[in-house]
Parts: sequence; C-alpha cells; structure tokens
Amino acid sequence: MAKILITGSRGVVGSWLKTKLLERGHSVFGLDLAHHLGERGWEHEMSKGDFKYSRCDVADYRQLERVFEAAGPFDLVYHCAAEFGRWNGEDFYEQVWRTNAIGTKNIIRLQEKLGFRLVHFSSSEVYGDYPEVMTEEVMNTIEVKQLNDYALSKWVNEQQIRNSGIKHGTETVIVRLFNTYGPGEWYHPYRSVNCKFCYHALHGLPVTVYKGHTRSSTYLEDTCTTLANIVDNFKPGEVYNIGGKEEHDIETLADIIWTYTRAPRELITYQEGEILTTKDKRVDTSKAEHDLGHKLTVDLETGVKKTIDWMRQYYGL
Repeated sequence: MAKILITGSRGVVGSWLKTKLLERGHSVFGLDLAHHLGERGWEHEMSKGDFKYSRCDVADYRQLERVFEAAGPFDLVYHCAAEFGRWNGEDFYEQVWRTNAIGTKNIIRLQEKLGFRLVHFSSSEVYGDYPEVMTEEVMNTIEVKQLNDYALSKWVNEQQIRNSGIKHGTETVIVRLFNTYGPGEWYHPYRSVNCKFCYHALHGLPVTVYKGHTRSSTYLEDTCTTLANIVDNFKPGEVYNIGGKEEHDIETLADIIWTYTRAPRELITYQEGEILTTKDKRVDTSKAEHDLGHKLTVDLETGVKKTIDWMRQYYGL
C-alpha cells in the first residue's frame, strides 16, 4: 500500500478522496489551512483510521517543507489545494494567484528535490471558449483563450508542471475535473452551480439562470473513486478529463432542483448567457474510462436529489 499526502484534505474533493484511499488501506496524511484535531505531534485522528493531519498553507514553502520533513517520505501527492471558482478569482485574485500559482510551484520544487509522484488537480476551465468536444489533446494543438483568472491560474499550473518534467524529469498526472457536485459539497457563494442552486432553493434565496449554457455534471463520489484508481494506474505525463456523460443545460438543472425542493419558482430569474463563461462543456472521458476505470453510477436527477437530502440534514432543515 502507498503512503500518500493530500493537500487540501479538508476540501470538498480532498475529504472524499481521503475516505476512498483509506478504504483501500493506504496510509494518508492531509494538510489544509485550518487548525484541526490531531495536528500537534502528527497524532492519529480519533476513529479515522490511518490518517494524520497538519495545518499548512501551500503558498508558504517553509510550512510545506516542515510537513514533508516530519511526515514524509510520500510515494504520491494529490495536490487538491487551490482557490476555486471564476468569480472567486475576480473578487480575491490576490489569493487565487498566491495559492494556485505560488503554491503549486512550491509543491513542484519539493517534487524535484524529493522525487515523489504527483497528481495535480486542474480544471475544465482551462478549455476556455473551445466550442467542440473537449478532448485532452485540444490544449496541445489549438490556441485556447482562458476566460477568467481562475482558469488562467490552472493553465499556468499545467505549464509549470510541463516545464518541470522537461527540465527535471518529474512524474506527474494531471486531472481536469468537470462540474463536480454531490453530498459533501458545503455551500459558499463561489461553489458549483449545482451546490449554489440547491442551497438557494432550500433557503428561499434568489438565483439567476443563464440560458444557453450546457454542462456535464460529475457526481462527487464517482469522481473520487476514479481519482483513487490513479494510485495503481499511474502513467507519468498523462492528462485526464474526469467528467460526466449527461450533457444538460442550466435550465434543466434548475428545474430538477425546484421540482424536488418545491421552492417558489419566483426565486428564479432567467437571463441570456453569462459574460466570460464557457457556453458549452462537452467532454470526452474515454481516456479516463480506459486507463482509470472511470464510470458514473449516479445520474444527474438522482445525484441532485441525494445532494438536496444531504443538505437538509447538514443544515438542519
């Protein structure tokens, strides 16, 4: 079994990934920005199996180095830690660039020094305004314009990793996640449209539905099952789209949520397409299916209902 580090282990994806890796018997160490039980002395968390944790800001090289010196060496690092979301990238651009660009560079510098394998979390946002089916090779053959600071930061990360591989022979797999949602995605204003709409419907808050946009939503647990499969199927240099099979528009997503929650339809305002936002995200996941056994076990309607049920319990509604 592997000894694994997850950066951003208390985040939405990191939390689920941690669970999947522990279920398979791996030794997992996590780091994130928050103070947390078991941090001092690297003790085991109570009742959490072989999982340890430290507070750490990936944008601070000294803090990262301390974790690697005290808890390493690691066979594999999942670099989940990042500032997420296009509007987050506008409102808090300083933090987005510090965490995403400098933080990833710090991880790469330690990778060059220590030789661990890396799984880096990129985003479907790197495909920008590309109008056709999004295959991994698109980014190598076509000049794509990213549409916001978050997308740009993720594309910068991919280039940082590419350059390190050429110069230092580092071994990395990049995953581009597409509209991941599901139970465990707690709300804040910059989270996914799925999460935001579910939360707003349950709390009687208004939403704006931008017409003409399509997405390929991916159920969170399915995503993390695929991510956990990389441990045993690591192919240095590969890039994988981790996305859904059901292409749907945002109007359909809102209708599913409002029908299930029975929230007032007056909360919804419809507008034409949103500025500087990808219109259609049609994803090809065949490479991830072949190499990583990627498959979806939960369809959109069922996944949305599960998310709403979880939110009701989580928020005490």
